[in-house]
Amino acid sequence: MKLRSPSFAHEGAIGKNHTCEGPDKAPALEWDGVPNGTKSLALIVDDPDAPDPAAPKMTWVHWVLYAIPATAHALPEGGHSLPAGTREGLNDWKSKGYRGPCPPKGRHRYFFKLYALDVVPELANPTKAELEKAMEGHVLAKAELVGTYQKEKSR
Repeated sequence: MKLRSPSFAHEGAIGKNHTCEGPDKAPALEWDGVPNGTKSLALIVDDPDAPDPAAPKMTWVHWVLYAIPATAHALPEGGHSLPAGTREGLNDWKSKGYRGPCPPKGRHRYFFKLYALDVVPELANPTKAELEKAMEGHVLAKAELVGTYQKEKSR
C-alpha cells in the first residue's frame, strides 16, 4: 500500500495552509494498493517530536480517522468532506477533526499512517490508543507518509 499527498512530498515540508500559521486545513491524501480482504481503513496523524525535537517527551496526536470505506482512495483537502461512513476519533486537543502542525520549538516530523484493516472497528470517539488497541491483530497493511514543519517564529 502506498500513501502520498499532492500537498507535500514524503519527508518534505508541509505548507503553511495545513498548519496553525495558516487556515489549518488537512492536506489532501491519496493511496493505492489496498489489499484484498480489507474491510476498512484507519488514519492516524501524530508528531513524535513534541514538544522539542532535541528532547522529545511525548507523541502528540493531530488526527484520528477510522471506518474509512475500503473502496476509498483519497481524502480531499480540508478534512471536512470525508468518505461516507468515515468516523473521527479524538486528537490530543480532546476534539474531533484535523489540527495541523504548530510546533513550539524546532522542526518536527508529522507521521501520516494509513492502515488497511480486516474489520470495521465499532468504537465511539476513540483516542489513538483506543483505536490502536482495537486494530491489534487486524492490520493487513500499513503505509506511511512523513512531513516536516517548523514555525517561522521559531527558526
